[in-house]
Amino acid sequence: MFIYNMANSVYNLCKLKKYLKYIFIIFLWLLYYFGVFTHLFELDYYSQFVYPLETDISKCVMNLQSGNSDQPPCIYINALQYDLLLSNDTKCNRNIHLLILVKSSLINFDRRKTIRQTWGFENRFSDVPTRTVFVLGRSYDIDLEKRIKEEHEQYGDIIQYDFIDAYYNNTIKTMNAIKWASTRCNNSKFYFFSDDDMYISVKNVLRYLRNPTRYPEYLTEEVKGKQSKHILPSDIILFTGYVFHSSPLRHQISKWYVSLSEYPYHMWPPYVTAGAYMLSKAALVKFYYGSFYVKQFRFDDIYLGLLSKKLNIKPFHCEHIYFYKKHYSISSYKYVIASHGYDDSEELLNVWMEQKSYGNA
Repeated sequence: MFIYNMANSVYNLCKLKKYLKYIFIIFLWLLYYFGVFTHLFELDYYSQFVYPLETDISKCVMNLQSGNSDQPPCIYINALQYDLLLSNDTKCNRNIHLLILVKSSLINFDRRKTIRQTWGFENRFSDVPTRTVFVLGRSYDIDLEKRIKEEHEQYGDIIQYDFIDAYYNNTIKTMNAIKWASTRCNNSKFYFFSDDDMYISVKNVLRYLRNPTRYPEYLTEEVKGKQSKHILPSDIILFTGYVFHSSPLRHQISKWYVSLSEYPYHMWPPYVTAGAYMLSKAALVKFYYGSFYVKQFRFDDIYLGLLSKKLNIKPFHCEHIYFYKKHYSISSYKYVIASHGYDDSEELLNVWMEQKSYGNA
């Protein structure tokens, strides 16, 4: 009996070790899958950051803007050579204050219709001229393409380039929007970029751009009779939105997974959420020319962060742009510039109309 019990104990111990081995292997695999090991091999962003082109591209941009032929040219690594399929060259046939560029998905006809009725309405403020365009890629669906052309014939506000409209092509969409604005609508003072699932108060956008450093405090002073004398100079370099300071996601289950070969550093450059942000004309042009010399990245917000880093343009934080859906009440939206999460067109219409009636939109 003793020998039998000993043998049984040894058998159970061996069985347990076998299970522990499998558990340990699974545990190691999970650590790898969720990026724990990857973090160990990341480079320090603050001391080791370089990104192609590994040169001072601000000098390249200055030479390009000035037409300086005495300096050796920098190497173009992005050409943005996508054919322009639909456009409206009369959109910007006069000086305007604000161009609104909405990144939209092809199938979102209802969202575009509602935006035209609400925050994208061009005659909202008679004394501050604005224009609105929707930036799209294309589809292999012939019927869908036909509907897009009909929409453009009706409204004349579609900007469509010849690339497939897909999530991981958002950087291509963003940079073509910047290209179009720089080359075909460069007589605007400011440029507002938005996704098509946002609530926007253009009234607050314009208020913010009057005095970004003191918005909305200066508005309460004006109520008390103190007029704000702050006016942004025409040549200001402004890149502003909700600024993030975050790390790459290394767990492979994530939609935003980034490998070390794509980006080896432990932190991103400061970047703004791509749902809503603003550029001055001077910043827009620098971003356009700078994109010739900076390797593209598949996430548009990260790519703009990389561009601003390479161009030595520090993004300015705006806490009144919400990358999430801000809880709604009449009073809480008084100073809101943008809020994400309005993919329901009817909800957007109702919220915007109510805020307009209270003078907040």
